[in-house]
Parts: sequence; structure tokens; C-alpha cells
Amino acid sequence: MRDFMAALLLGYALDLLLGDPAWLYHPVRLIGHAIDALKGRLRRRGGDLRRSAVALAASVTLGTMAAVAALLWGLSLLGRGPLLIGMALLDWMGLAQRSMAREALAVERALLRGIEAGRAQVARIVGRDTQALGEADVIRATVETVAENTVDGVISPMLYAFAGGPVLLWGFKAASTLDSMVGYMDERWRDIGWASARLDDLLNFLPARLTAPLLIAAAALTGLDAPNAARIVRRDHANHLSPNCAWSESAAAGALHVRLGGTHEYFGKPVHKPAIGDDDRPPERADIRRSVRLMRVASALAILLLTLLSIALF
Repeated sequence: MRDFMAALLLGYALDLLLGDPAWLYHPVRLIGHAIDALKGRLRRRGGDLRRSAVALAASVTLGTMAAVAALLWGLSLLGRGPLLIGMALLDWMGLAQRSMAREALAVERALLRGIEAGRAQVARIVGRDTQALGEADVIRATVETVAENTVDGVISPMLYAFAGGPVLLWGFKAASTLDSMVGYMDERWRDIGWASARLDDLLNFLPARLTAPLLIAAAALTGLDAPNAARIVRRDHANHLSPNCAWSESAAAGALHVRLGGTHEYFGKPVHKPAIGDDDRPPERADIRRSVRLMRVASALAILLLTLLSIALF
């Protein structure tokens, strides 16, 4: 466990410094290629696609974990040093704080050039249709995805790396990649993607609920409204089609005094979601920067608490 924590600290530092470099072939791309190949093969085979959905989710997740375990076993033959370096690099590639911050802040800068630039930039990080979004909608979408990815891209990977090293972290990343590729519950993916969506919900269940108090604490430390964030979390944490997303989104909405959620279009069809937060004021561009600050401080609090827990336990 101490090696897991040491590797996580190194990986966290690398993510803060480097993010996801453009020159690096990210392992998520390999997972994506495997998903594309398997989903096509399972659909061509026919039969009960709901059972095939379970096979897809299990094979990609367990196969990824097995590949990481095999890699680490090979490094262990070279000694503890190479093993620790390998674990740290895998943890680094499993975290997405800096890359999420970079993409979100790029939306803020793009809006300075006009709404079309803002729509094009936010389309890189959200799944909804962006062609008709106004500036306030672009800002809301960015704040929502930063809040959601505080769970998916930072806190969940940290917790799984702490509990089981890169093997568990990359099992989670495989499930998260499955959800992003086939977990949409529309007609195209409902048959083959339902198991992936449910697995992602399960794995994010506890991290989402731990992220909310971290964001509330981050609001207090960054001069935002922590009491209101706590109030909105208590009231609106279930206001989402997902069982997890509203925990972090309600904390961000309350801290910023803006309303998130509502009806959006996905693949040309409206999807109705409950509102999150109060419409105290219109969103402004600076809210993107504030949401990124919340993510960064919540992440720092998480790594501090995990370090203290590791010291206490071992």
C-alpha cells in the first residue's frame, strides 16, 4: 500500500506538471480500439445483445487489468525501483486534472473570439450538441463537465490507485472509456452499452459522494460560497439521470450561485434533465476559471487526505 501511495504521489506530480502530452500515445486509445473491435464483433455475431453487453464490459475491464498486472509483474523482475517508476507512470496517465483544466480554460479563451469559437471548443469536452448554444449555455456546459470530471478524471482514479495501484486504476479507466463510447442510453447503444453504463455508475458511486464534500471544502478555501454549496448538494444531489453526476455538479452550482442542468440536445434529440442549483445570476466567463480552481483544490485536498490515511494505516 505504501508503494501504491508513493506511486500515486509521483503520478499526481507528473500530471500537475505535464498533463497529457500530445506526443504520448495514451493507453486509453488502445482501450478504445479494443472496444471498437469487440462491439463490432459482438453485434455481427447477433443473439442476445444484452448478454453481449455484459461480455463487452467484463472482457475490456478485466483484460485491461490483466495487461497492467502482467506489465507490472515484468517490471517487478527488474527490481523495486523500475516497478515503482512503472506504477507512477501508469498513475500519471490515469489522471486527467491538468488536461481537463487546459481544455476548460481554452473554452474561456475561445469565447473571447466569439460564440462560434466557444461552441467549437466546448464540443471537444461535452457530449451534447453545441451548434445552437448561447454563451451562457457554453459556460454552463463547461462548468458541468469540469465538475463531473473532477470525479471521473481525478478523484475516482486517485481512490482506485490508492486502494489497488495501477491495476485497479486502469480497471476503472477501462470502465469509464466503455461508458463514454457505448454507455449512451439512446437507441444506437442501449443494447450493447447498458452494462458498461451500469458498471461506470457502480464504480463512481462512492467517489462521487466523497467528491461533494471535497468541493465544498475547496469552495471555502477559494473564497466561494461553501455553505450554499452544501445546501445545494443536500437539495439537488439526486437531480440527474445519472446516480452520481449531480453530487459534484450541485456542489459547483451552489459554490458559484448558478443554475446547471436542464434540457439539452444529444444526437439531435432533446434530453430532459432536472435543474441543479438556483438561478441567482447569469453565468459569466470567469465561472469557468472558478470551476477549474475548485477542481484543483479539491484534488489537492484528496491527495493530502490519502497521504495522511496512508501514514496512519502503515
